[in-house]
Amino acid sequence: MPSTLPLGDPAPADGLLPAQAAEGAAGRDFCLYVHIPFCAVRCGYCDFNTYTAKELGGGASQAEYAGTASAELDFAARAMSASGLPERKLSTVFFGGGTPTLLPAADLASILRRAERLWGLEAGAEITTEANPDSVTPESLGLLAEAGFTRVSFGMQSAVPHVLKVLDRTHDPERVPLAVQWAREAGLKVSLDLIYGTPGESMADWETSLLAAIACGPDHISAYSLIVEDGTKLAARIRRGEMPGIDDDDHAAKYLRAEELLGAAGYSWYEVSNWARSEADRCRHNLAYWRGADWWGAGPGAHSHMGGVRWWNVKHPAAYAQRLATAVSPAAGRETLDEETRRMEHIMLQTRIIDGLGTAELDAEGRKAVAGLIAEGLLDGAAAIAGTVRLTLQGRLLADAVVRRLLGY
Repeated sequence: MPSTLPLGDPAPADGLLPAQAAEGAAGRDFCLYVHIPFCAVRCGYCDFNTYTAKELGGGASQAEYAGTASAELDFAARAMSASGLPERKLSTVFFGGGTPTLLPAADLASILRRAERLWGLEAGAEITTEANPDSVTPESLGLLAEAGFTRVSFGMQSAVPHVLKVLDRTHDPERVPLAVQWAREAGLKVSLDLIYGTPGESMADWETSLLAAIACGPDHISAYSLIVEDGTKLAARIRRGEMPGIDDDDHAAKYLRAEELLGAAGYSWYEVSNWARSEADRCRHNLAYWRGADWWGAGPGAHSHMGGVRWWNVKHPAAYAQRLATAVSPAAGRETLDEETRRMEHIMLQTRIIDGLGTAELDAEGRKAVAGLIAEGLLDGAAAIAGTVRLTLQGRLLADAVVRRLLGY
C-alpha cells in the first residue's frame, strides 16, 4: 500500500456509500483487509504507509491499535448496512503492513473476532497475516492458528546477506526455515515473498534465494521485481551514485529464471508475480483484488472497494484514531468509477491472472490486437481460439505493454 494517497472527491463523514456500491453486491465476494502500520525498522526500499516507534509521535499507540481498528470495523458494518449493502460473510481476511506480527497475537485475534462477530466467516475462509521471520515464535504462531488464522506470508525477500543489507532487512536468513517449520507445526499454510533486482544482486545470488525458498517447502511463493520509489532511502542512494540503478534486462532474466526453478520444483504461476503448489494454495485474497471483488480496508492509509466505488483512509495513525474516536469516517477521499473505467480496469487486472480474459470482453480494436500479440508470442494462441486472452511466459514479462495494446493505447 503506497504511502502517497491519490486525489479524489471528498468522503462523507458518515461513511455512507452511493447506490452503485450495492448494485450486484450479493453476487460478489466480500473481503477484509486490515492494515497494521507498524515496523521495527523502515526498510530503505519501502514506500508503504508504515511507521517506526520514533516516527509515530503522540496520539498513536501500538498498545491501543487493536481497539482502534476494531472501532473502524464497527463503523464499517454500520455504514454498509445504512448504504443498503446486503449481508455477506467474509470470504477472506488479510492482515498486512507494516509488520502485523509486531502486535501481540492476542491483538490480531481480537480484531479477527470482531470481524467474525460483525459479518461472520464463510466456511473455509482464508485468514492470512503477513510477518517478518524475526517477529514470530512457535507460541505466537500457535496462538494465531488457534484464533482461526489459516495462512502466514513471510517477508523473506532474499537469502543473501549483502542483498538483505541493501534492502535494510534485519532478519537472519537462517531464521526463515525455522519460522516456516514453526508455522507448519501450528497447522498454518505458508507463503514466502521474494524480491529480485536489488542493486548488486547477481544471478547467482537470485538463484540462491530461489533455491533457499524452495527448500523451505512453502505452499506459495511470490517474486516481485524491485521498484525504486521516489522519496525512499534507496532512491536517494541510487541518485547519489552510491549504487547502480534498476536494469530492466536483469529483471527479465531473473523472472525467467524464477519460472524455470519454481516450475521444476512443482510451483505453477497463477498471477504474474505469484506461484502456488496447487490451485488450493493460491492466495484467494489477492485473487479477489484481481477479480474485482468487494473489500473493506481498515487502518490508516488503507484502500477499500465496493462495486466500483473506491476510497482511502487518512494516512497517519494519530489522525486515523482521532476520527474514529469522534465517530467520523477515517476516509480521506473517494472516487466512483464510470462503466468505461471499470471495464478498462477489469481488462487490466483480469489479463494478469491465469484465468485470462474473455475475448468477447474486448472492443473491436482490442480483438484486432489479439492476432498480432499471438504472432509476437505474447498471448497463448490455443487459448485465444477457445475465446480466452491468456499471457504466455514472454507476455508476462511485458504484461503492462500487452494490456495497453488490448486497450488500444
